Amino acid sequence: MTTHVTLEDALSNVDLLEELPLPDQQPCIEPPPSSIMYQANFDTNFEDRNAFVTGIARYIEQATVHSSMNEMLEEGHEYAVMLYTWRSCSRAIPQVKCNEQPNRVEIYEKTVEVLEPEVTKLMKFMYFQVMGFGLYLMDGNVSNIYKLDAKKRINLGKIDKFFKLQVVPLFGDMQIELSRYIETSAHYEENKSKWTCTQSSISPQYNLCEQMVQIRDDHIRFISELARYSNSEVVTGSGLDSHKSDEEYRELFDLALRGLQLLSKWSTHVMEVYSWKLVHPTDKFCNKDCPGTAEEYERATRYNYTSEEKFALVEVIAMIKGLQVLMGRMESVFNQAIRNTIYAALQDFAQMTLREPLRQAVRKKKNVLISVLQAIRKTICDWEGAREPPNDPCLRGEKDPKGGFDIKVPRRAVGPSSTQLYMVRTMLESLIADKSGSKKTLRSSLDGPIVLAIEDFHKHSFFFTHLLNFSEALQHCCDLSQLWFREFFLELTMGRRIQFPIEMSMPWILTDHILETKEPSMMEYVLYPLDLYNDSGYYALTKFKKQFLYDEIEAEVNLCFDQFVYKLADQIFAYYKAMSGSVLLDKRFRAECKNYGVIIPYPPSNRYETLLKQRHVQVGLSYTTLGDHMSVIIWDSPASCPARLGSAAQFPPHFLGFLKSTAMLTESVHSQSFPYFGSVTVVRYSATVYSLFRAKYHSSWLCFVVNYLTHWKELSFCFLMIWLGLILQGTILQYVKTLIEVMPKICRLPRHEYGSPGILEFFHHQLKDIIEYAELKTDVFQSLREVGNAILFCLLIEQALSQEEVCDLLHAAPFQNILPRVYIKEGERLEVRMKRLEAKYAPLHLVPLIERLGTPQQIAIAREGDLLTKERLCCGLSMFEVILTRIRSFLQDAVWRGPPPTNGVMHVDECMEFHRLWSAMQFVYCIPVGTHEFTAEQCFGDGLNWAGCSIIVLLGQQRRFDLFDFCYHLLKVQRQDSKDEIIKNVPLKKMADRIRKYQILNNEIFAILNKYMKAVETDSSTVEHVRCFQPPIHQSLATTC
Repeated sequence: MTTHVTLEDALSNVDLLEELPLPDQQPCIEPPPSSIMYQANFDTNFEDRNAFVTGIARYIEQATVHSSMNEMLEEGHEYAVMLYTWRSCSRAIPQVKCNEQPNRVEIYEKTVEVLEPEVTKLMKFMYFQVMGFGLYLMDGNVSNIYKLDAKKRINLGKIDKFFKLQVVPLFGDMQIELSRYIETSAHYEENKSKWTCTQSSISPQYNLCEQMVQIRDDHIRFISELARYSNSEVVTGSGLDSHKSDEEYRELFDLALRGLQLLSKWSTHVMEVYSWKLVHPTDKFCNKDCPGTAEEYERATRYNYTSEEKFALVEVIAMIKGLQVLMGRMESVFNQAIRNTIYAALQDFAQMTLREPLRQAVRKKKNVLISVLQAIRKTICDWEGAREPPNDPCLRGEKDPKGGFDIKVPRRAVGPSSTQLYMVRTMLESLIADKSGSKKTLRSSLDGPIVLAIEDFHKHSFFFTHLLNFSEALQHCCDLSQLWFREFFLELTMGRRIQFPIEMSMPWILTDHILETKEPSMMEYVLYPLDLYNDSGYYALTKFKKQFLYDEIEAEVNLCFDQFVYKLADQIFAYYKAMSGSVLLDKRFRAECKNYGVIIPYPPSNRYETLLKQRHVQVGLSYTTLGDHMSVIIWDSPASCPARLGSAAQFPPHFLGFLKSTAMLTESVHSQSFPYFGSVTVVRYSATVYSLFRAKYHSSWLCFVVNYLTHWKELSFCFLMIWLGLILQGTILQYVKTLIEVMPKICRLPRHEYGSPGILEFFHHQLKDIIEYAELKTDVFQSLREVGNAILFCLLIEQALSQEEVCDLLHAAPFQNILPRVYIKEGERLEVRMKRLEAKYAPLHLVPLIERLGTPQQIAIAREGDLLTKERLCCGLSMFEVILTRIRSFLQDAVWRGPPPTNGVMHVDECMEFHRLWSAMQFVYCIPVGTHEFTAEQCFGDGLNWAGCSIIVLLGQQRRFDLFDFCYHLLKVQRQDSKDEIIKNVPLKKMADRIRKYQILNNEIFAILNKYMKAVETDSSTVEHVRCFQPPIHQSLATTC
């Protein structure tokens, strides 16, 4: 049945997609995103006070005074902001250097013209006086605060208790020590013993590390309770629509209140520590890392915190910001519970609790008390029938009937206005006040339980204003913006500093400390200190209202985030690089190292997984991804990564050689030009790709990719062959020609009777020019290593491709009716079992199936595919053989083989061929090095040997090399006489051990190469050519013609 959908229904269904929730599954390790914030402001500043005509006139007048005071405070805040953020513009004005300067009059006139409006503003501001410090002004010649305390006019004990809060923030980074006012007063010295706040001991409240145990405990307990409500209210979605009881709403109300109180408490701890540190900067005597030339602000921030204090600050900031995220998610649930709870509390108190005091006031004819109670009820009560019950007995001073008087208090999610709440709390405060303008207070007219009930409600209703503005209160409780502002300290520099560097900025200090220490437990907190920039930017725009401050914050956060991503990406890449290397490191090598006392540890675990799951991070007003920056690091790393890994002596030599060559490969390709392809960029990219995939594990993955990128494979290996041809026929050929010239023309192998010390000294003297050749251990070995690593890379690709091909053939076998022979028991026939197996897998045989069911085109494709797969099985194609053949074609110059031998057979003592030159090179790198020097295997790895052995095999000089090699001859003699002497500063025994190690390596390389080269020779020539020579004739028997 076809369903017809109208256009309107289709469009409505599309509109529903906007309401589809798309939950973000990334871990919550960053502060709440707040690019666009919406906060409803219901504070009318008592503009609607005249609407409450039922209230008492004097309370309305108080609201009017309160409103004017709020306006005055706002004006004062504007002045304070102007003073704090003011930066002297006179420093930007050009100064007159001398009286003879010709344009000095013009400078003076322009200065007056520019500064006159600002000076006028300051003249007006001088009339606004806000600096009054009571105790300091009172204690003088006229009055004595200690005498006033003795007469109980003031209470210095309470003041001393309050002043134990040693440091109080004034504004921004301006702090004041309260004890300074006491210490500078006129009569302090003779009354010093009366004060405890002036003691030099540090209060525990400024030691954040000691408070961390309690803070963690509070955090865990509250988070656990919040998670229980969050799971039921937000995650399951059952909390927004379901109706709850008053008790359930009250629990959520208390939970929101406790959360705000905890956040406010923790933020206060952070600011107290920060303020105390600003007032008490360190110096070079207290901190050895602090230089004597450090600036004041630098000593207060950069060098003033221990590592434990920085970690404690980061942890508390993470708790604050993390809890802000969780509570922000439940904002809608909390708001509903807050409005319901406050409405119920106000209505129950006004309609139920105040009935009894109203009844007593009516019965006792307390007119003033009646008017206040009635004003409260008329101000706040929301009656069930929209009017107060007229038959309420309490209005007549009578008791309720025996069955009770039923008053139904409604339940709504509506909170009072700010004026309503202020009027109610003010009138309640007048009822319970101990002192008032008249001699008799209203408190005396109320019973004790009523007074306690009013006091309890008045105490708890203090939080109603903040909770009704939950979003704004949450923002204020988590605001740590003052950790960045430094206008006071900038002013102290007197213009020497335009702005402090990021090394002195608290947000970056905390972030960088995590990155530098690499502490695993703190790595998940690394994003939270960066949110301090968001707080500062928000404060600069909304509170200070200064664009230049926001611009400075934005510029710093851009710089810091670039540094952060660079360091973090480098750490993550290095960590997983080291981890993968440790995992893939040969276990036997690790065990052998352990036997020699060298323990290769695994990298310590770190929590980078959580950071890598972050798909977006908000910094300032923009979002960015770590993956973008990681991609740049990864793709730019191949040239530098091998050089870093190559210096690690604990890695096996056959790994080091391959790793280190790739960087030099890239450098060499960069310096070449290729007219066939027009641009070197493609070649450079190809070399970079080769440097990215290293060792057999990476080769396997590369083969998996190139199977689908045939053109890339062809192009890449074409580039590699071009590069090998250029370096073999260019750089290396020139070095070979030069070194052949400095080789001795004839170098015979000494007889065994000379002994190994004599043979070593003979070879050392004969090869002196080669040993002292300046570029041998640098450019020559490096160029050969690059060639050897390229050959080794091709071999690894060949091996990986062979494995892939075998896997393909094994996967294709059931579909080609190629079945393995089965195991048969005694008495069974193989033919019967095989036929049964073939019948079982017959439905999988692809070609007959396609021939029976497919189209002619499909049948042709199936047959061709089957034939190609079987040909692959028969041919055994080898890419490495082709590469070796191509490399052999690059070795056509005569210098590789030398001139024809004079004896018509081969060169014996003459140093004319490449294998003799390689023997000399091998003698050089077999010489043991000093204590603090690097060996050839550490510098060049196995790539150097692969190059030399490959060239020798391709030139057909392997047997001559094994027979006439200088090092092998020395090794044979030393193994016989077992002597150990130092000849020419060369320890004989150590050199023999090194020769044996390289002999084993050379034999392995020769065996691998001969395996492929024999296949090439067998295919190219099927007839064996044998050359016959006449036997030698002794000179005594020779006859002359």
